[in-house]
Amino acid sequence: MTGRVVAIGGPPGSGKSTSGRLAAQWLGYEFVSAGELFRAEASRRNVSLEELSQIAERDDSIDRSLDAAVLSLARPGRVLDARLAGALCRQRRIEVDYLWVTAPEAVRVARLAQRDHQDLERCLALTREREASERRRFLAYYAIDLDRERPDLTIDSSRSGADEVAQRIAEFVRARTGGAGA
Repeated sequence: MTGRVVAIGGPPGSGKSTSGRLAAQWLGYEFVSAGELFRAEASRRNVSLEELSQIAERDDSIDRSLDAAVLSLARPGRVLDARLAGALCRQRRIEVDYLWVTAPEAVRVARLAQRDHQDLERCLALTREREASERRRFLAYYAIDLDRERPDLTIDSSRSGADEVAQRIAEFVRARTGGAGA
């Protein structure tokens, strides 16, 4: 087993959760999703994700508590699916294999619109709003600009299925760990 946590980040709709979950399965690792924690918090408060993002811009305790929960789970044998996890691990000197899954905005928005059964234009507006909110919060709360972070591996998922992206993730992790993992 590796002495490093695996953190997979990427913008909304990039495929990081789907491919990260598959890669974790293939590696025999546990999968932890910050997105699921954020959705659970929105549900607990009986607000939409957009509303929770707006609240989080005024109340840093929301992000800080969710990010602390994710970081408390940062151990070898786990895949953390969180846009900020890799950068936060590095900031806190936690050994991490930091991977970034991305795709052009048009591809990501089309995926999100299909997944969430939304109109494409509305989905584009919501996605841009979400990304801007997160960018402001990450800078304000942690002094992290994800555009300046340099992951260990970046994968463009726009022309690849989740299986192919997951395979690249698993191969990268296995190479870094000397073949460890299922």
